[in-house]
Amino acid sequence: MGNLLENNIEGSIGTQKFLCTISWRNGTLLMDEPENVGGQNIGPDPFSTFLASLGGCTLSTLRMYIDRKGWDIPEIKISLNLAQEMNPDFETIITRTITFSNDVDEATRQRLLIIAEKCPVSKILKNKITIPTTI
Repeated sequence: MGNLLENNIEGSIGTQKFLCTISWRNGTLLMDEPENVGGQNIGPDPFSTFLASLGGCTLSTLRMYIDRKGWDIPEIKISLNLAQEMNPDFETIITRTITFSNDVDEATRQRLLIIAEKCPVSKILKNKITIPTTI
């Protein structure tokens, strides 16, 4: 099984609580926590970054499909959040709401809903995930 990314995502943290530097192929991303939990709010927290990945993937997948179909939908917007149920299964619920800049008929909306569910990050999140970790 080959890696999806050419280069690993790398990260580091120094002595400043919560401030992480994450390196990716063309740059760096600072991640932090909000001030109300002890961070300095310099960058997105891990949950926001996680949801941003799903949002970006969903939007890009929809744009590619809409463009391929030649549909007149100039702008797509997405809103995401998550909640966790502390039941025995520890369920995480991600809400994802997609809206369009112009009217879209019901049949097209239903087709785009199916396409949104097929974005690669959605597929990852809906299937088995294994995280082998070494120190």
